[in-house]
Amino acid sequence: MTQASAHRSQRRPALPVGWEETTQEGEYEYVPLRLPPDVNRVSASIRLAIQAEFGGWELSRVRAYTDGSRRVLLRRRKTSVPTPEPGM
Repeated sequence: MTQASAHRSQRRPALPVGWEETTQEGEYEYVPLRLPPDVNRVSASIRLAIQAEFGGWELSRVRAYTDGSRRVLLRRRKTSVPTPEPGM
């Protein structure tokens, strides 16, 4: 693995156009997720509910694509306690 490809794999996925991570006074932190086409609506709902319950994340935006995949933007209030980012 080259250094450039290692660096790309550590970055967060890019946000769709118009999904800038803007907050009022920087009180929220955001994390973008991609749900693949094989994840149906019920499974996606359950996964996001688990993140909300145990990670404090709330749904900010969803964009569905024609191939069946979804881009999701989760947000939560910033805290002084470090917590892991959601993994799907």
